[in-house]
Amino acid sequence: MPTLEEQLRQIMADETARLHAAPDLVERVIRSSRRKRMRGRIAALATSLTVVAAAPLYLTVAPGGSMQTPTVSPTPDPPAIDDTPPVPSEPPSLGDLGDGRAFKHIKVGYLPEGLQWSHWSLDFGDSYTTSWNYDGDKNGFYCVQIYVYEGQTVKEVDDRVQLHRDEGEGEEVSIGDRTGYLVVEGVGEDGMKGTPTLILNMGEQRRAEIMFSPTYAKKFADDKAVDRELSKIAEGLTADG
Repeated sequence: MPTLEEQLRQIMADETARLHAAPDLVERVIRSSRRKRMRGRIAALATSLTVVAAAPLYLTVAPGGSMQTPTVSPTPDPPAIDDTPPVPSEPPSLGDLGDGRAFKHIKVGYLPEGLQWSHWSLDFGDSYTTSWNYDGDKNGFYCVQIYVYEGQTVKEVDDRVQLHRDEGEGEEVSIGDRTGYLVVEGVGEDGMKGTPTLILNMGEQRRAEIMFSPTYAKKFADDKAVDRELSKIAEGLTADG
């Protein structure tokens, strides 16, 4: 059976050998985890050696008069801890939407000039969203975003609209034969105005929330011009069921 000193040398040799593994990201994470566990084993064995060296040696007399040294058990290894970070999963999306003018149950008839689909979307089943910007970069800032609520999620947006009414914020609007609510929500970037928003009633079980980013809204002459563009987008929204 190897001595504690031999175990310690072997562990240190193993640790040195691991340092020459290939430097790819996943391997580095796994290797770091293993090194942490190995350092724990080394520290435990070193502590055990110190205790053995410092403890007085007691001799006992065995039957027949022979002298015996009591057996010393090594400290057991600490339990391994799996501290490898989890791999994040991709959020649910609507997939490839082409030009972005049709997404799930909604079709977009009008968008301001110069915008293209951002190649970004989220799909949570009863609520889903996508956006448009200048360059189609999914990591870029949005200009226009539409969030659709269906089924049970309609109550959430209706409650929010009612809160705006109670606070005296925003106004009721008519969009053709449909109703909507115009309001500026939240606080914008760097203390600017919040997000110009039109919430459109598209039927008993569907609402569409149309938003301009505060930065994009600044390109229009005034608030009335922003409201007109939001209303034109709302007019062009249709549903397939």
